[in-house]
Amino acid sequence: MFYHPLMSRKQTETGASIVTGTRYVRGGGVHGWNLMRKLTSRGANVLAQTFLWPGVSDLTGSFRLYKKSVLEDVLGSVVSKGYVFQMEIIVRASRKGYHIEEVPITFVDRVYGTSKLGGSEIVEYLKGLIYLLFTT
Repeated sequence: MFYHPLMSRKQTETGASIVTGTRYVRGGGVHGWNLMRKLTSRGANVLAQTFLWPGVSDLTGSFRLYKKSVLEDVLGSVVSKGYVFQMEIIVRASRKGYHIEEVPITFVDRVYGTSKLGGSEIVEYLKGLIYLLFTT
């Protein structure tokens, strides 16, 4: 499915600074992940929701539509790399008061290659979560 038209429409209708595709609202989902991958992703989002209160249901996704000026502003304060980057950019945008909207998406796992998500990425995510908890 092509989500860009839905995201553009949502941005036009709401005046959102950022529109993010989310797997974790009604109509969203994941196809092709095993149970462990689903639990890891969901757990990462639950932790972020609990500690950071970003007002967005899917912090680890990266399918987003940004207004250029907002992206430039927020990127100036982002320090993370890797999986934490996706979380940090939304948390910082939220703290700056930018309007963020969500549209449901269904993420389909890759056909070629493998995920880089492993133990070291999970540790980095947790370190990033703690960093954001105390710096935003």
